[in-house]
Amino acid sequence: MSSSVVYRSDYKAPDYRIESVNLVFDLDPQTSTVFNTMKVSPLGAQPIELVLDADGLELVSIYENGVQLPQKRYSLTDKSLTVHGIDKPVTLTIVNKFHPLANTLLSGIYISNGNFMSQCESQGFRRITYFPDHPDILTHFHVEIRADKEKYPVLLSNGNLVRRDELENGRHLAVWDDPSLKPCYLFALVAGNFVKREEKIKLANGKDCLLQVWVEPQNKDRTAHTLESIKKAIRWDEQRWGLEYDLERFMLVATDDFNFGAMENKGLNIFNTRYVLASPQIATDLDYFNIESVVGHEYFHNWTGDRVTLRDWFQLTLKEGLTVFRDQEFSRDMLGKAAAIKRIMDVRFLRSRQFPEDAGPMAHPVRPESYREINNFYTTTVYEKGAEIYRMLQTLLGREKFKEGLRLYLERNDGRAATCEDFINAMAQASERDLGQFFRWYGQAGTPRVTVKSFWDPEAHTYTLVASQSTPETPGQTDKKPFLIPLAVGLLDPSGKDIPLQLEDETEPAGTTRVLELRDAENEWTFVNIDAKPIPSLLRDFSAPVILNYPYCRSELAFLARHDSDPFNRWDAMNRLMLEALNDMVDAIETGARPSVDQDLLAAFEQMLTDERLAPAFRAISLTLPDEQLIGERRTLIDPEAIRSAREELRSVIGRRYSSVLLKIAENYQTPGEYSPDAESAGKRALKNLAFSYLLAGGNPKALLALRSQFEQANNLTDQLSALTSIVNSASPAKLDMLVDAARKWNGVPVLINKWLTVQASAIAQPGEVPVLSRVRELMASGAFNIANPNSVYALILAFCNNAPEFHRPDGSGYRFWLEMIQKLCKVNAFIAARIARVMDNWRRYTPERARQMHDALKLADSLPNLPTGVREVLDKALGKQAGE
Repeated sequence: MSSSVVYRSDYKAPDYRIESVNLVFDLDPQTSTVFNTMKVSPLGAQPIELVLDADGLELVSIYENGVQLPQKRYSLTDKSLTVHGIDKPVTLTIVNKFHPLANTLLSGIYISNGNFMSQCESQGFRRITYFPDHPDILTHFHVEIRADKEKYPVLLSNGNLVRRDELENGRHLAVWDDPSLKPCYLFALVAGNFVKREEKIKLANGKDCLLQVWVEPQNKDRTAHTLESIKKAIRWDEQRWGLEYDLERFMLVATDDFNFGAMENKGLNIFNTRYVLASPQIATDLDYFNIESVVGHEYFHNWTGDRVTLRDWFQLTLKEGLTVFRDQEFSRDMLGKAAAIKRIMDVRFLRSRQFPEDAGPMAHPVRPESYREINNFYTTTVYEKGAEIYRMLQTLLGREKFKEGLRLYLERNDGRAATCEDFINAMAQASERDLGQFFRWYGQAGTPRVTVKSFWDPEAHTYTLVASQSTPETPGQTDKKPFLIPLAVGLLDPSGKDIPLQLEDETEPAGTTRVLELRDAENEWTFVNIDAKPIPSLLRDFSAPVILNYPYCRSELAFLARHDSDPFNRWDAMNRLMLEALNDMVDAIETGARPSVDQDLLAAFEQMLTDERLAPAFRAISLTLPDEQLIGERRTLIDPEAIRSAREELRSVIGRRYSSVLLKIAENYQTPGEYSPDAESAGKRALKNLAFSYLLAGGNPKALLALRSQFEQANNLTDQLSALTSIVNSASPAKLDMLVDAARKWNGVPVLINKWLTVQASAIAQPGEVPVLSRVRELMASGAFNIANPNSVYALILAFCNNAPEFHRPDGSGYRFWLEMIQKLCKVNAFIAARIARVMDNWRRYTPERARQMHDALKLADSLPNLPTGVREVLDKALGKQAGE
């Protein structure tokens, strides 16, 4: 594959327009045929060279205005078909073939469980037919699908259904027309044996809209939650943003074989089954929540991604970051009183996944300047950090001005391919603010460090905050300019109450939370009428994606954990207490000393554990220890074994010390009766299961008996899976029987078998047990695993690679396994191979011997022949190589 670098600065607007495209598909699993008729119009006076992208296609014939094109008028390679000398509007008809069954890359049109599926983002359409596969080529699509009626009774594409008809030899056809202009990456086709759950609703504009969820027959009873989620998303978009759906129907199709979570194809979303199928027996509380969130995300793309799309792939965050922000707001609103939990979950993920990306060799701006493989930039930076950019704008401008700016952006660019500048310009006009400095968030990589100092003057009754910012160097960027950073702050008096905040140049207080704007390398603000020394509550609701440095002592963190009125900062104070205590424990373990547990942490933990005024969901998330990756990010060098030892020791101490309280919680927060995934019930289950996990870590025999009973008798997967996971991660010999029992119960249901695989791949190996890798290899050889299925790879291989102490065992076995998987996956699915390759991004952060072995494995992988471009790019950046070396 080509490894040429694509630069944003090289963008050139097309010198032609595709007025319309008519596609006729004659589907066959082995070899399908496409009749592609395009109306092409040059935009200038000079003849154009029309370059049509291709990948793995067979050209049959090409015609211009109905006349076969002579060979001298076109050039054909494996990657393109170029038509020479087009000097006036013409109609090109191209006939080509492609091979769905052989398509293991799952890009283009492929076969999943015997059904035809498509995935065209980012560059899959070129695997279907010859076409300019760029997001700035928008056109009208008219699609006719022909297939065997018995095997493929359902034929779907984008837009509105025009007609169905019967053909000879047991075949039939369906014709779809999409009235919207769209780029080819939003094209979709589905053909197969599906059943539907449907409902007709009335939109806010009074029009009827047919909602359909299509799944394989055995899954029909597992789609009610998905249909309800679509309805919620539609209503929320109408009410929050005034945005309405524009087609006669909205369709969603689920498939097991899908590289992504879901795809927003205009009017025909295609989903991975793990984000569609839900029933108490196959989906956890978190699954129900994630389904609603992802359904919302893909639906919201109808405006932020479909109606307004991208000029080029460098603008990816313009649709993905913006739409993640929108789905985060949707999920918060759907949670009601538990809304704070969503913000905590999002920031926890950002810190543990995106912050390390910003600090590693794959660090890139939210809008990258270059790439070799665009699929490598579907990253947490583009998505999650991108979402934070839009959230910061809302924080700075206010909800109403942000809404005005979004509406202005959509009105200006409806039916167009836009840029990040288009969005910022609309925001600037709506708010009448200069956002030039803010725009640096799009172009500068790295996580800013914000250091805050405070000064209280008891005589003048003033309190001054001084904030400074700096951003570390990242690949290709050394001299970073100051960002515009919204710093939301509050001040707590000695009793824990919020102080009304009045800056020295103001005549009266203006609320108890103020958004300060850090614009320079250093800024300061002085508050007046501060009669007692306060404790600052900084970066409330995580108002900017930065690393905050403030010299809190542990008693101050414990105070904030008890009193802060900002739910996020209350959680964050407890989380910081845990991280500092765990860091001390890791230090002790690395020096051979016995770790001790910080008493401030234990006191704060007990206070929150017993505070019945707090929602169970908030207590559960606040009392969950930071994950091992986040603990490692605070270390100069990462020793995964020491980190796990410290974390398990703290879990054990908590389980023993608070056993009576934890047993009471486990008893009091049962959820008898019919299962419901509502926020309150889910919160109770979360707190109960957290209590059980601590009790089991402390060796409590009652917990083991209770969890075995819960696994056998629970009426929902949340409780079953939690019980199984807790016991598998204990020393109990019961784990083997329970795993066998789970396999028997869950056999034949892929979403459950994948969870079963992950439980084992993520397990903690107890003393005397074989390494987890041994079990992973056994599972790979079983019928439960399929290396051609992305879900299966994520569930087993990626889960093991993220099991840090097992993957990073000192003998290097995990790294040899990684190399073996890269070799295999490169031959099956290059997209998934690149994702697995990224496990080694931050090899330099590990202890010297581990770093040496990881480097050796990277070098061996880098020497493999015929590496796909995406894998090559990841390996080169990990090794610090420049493009072309």
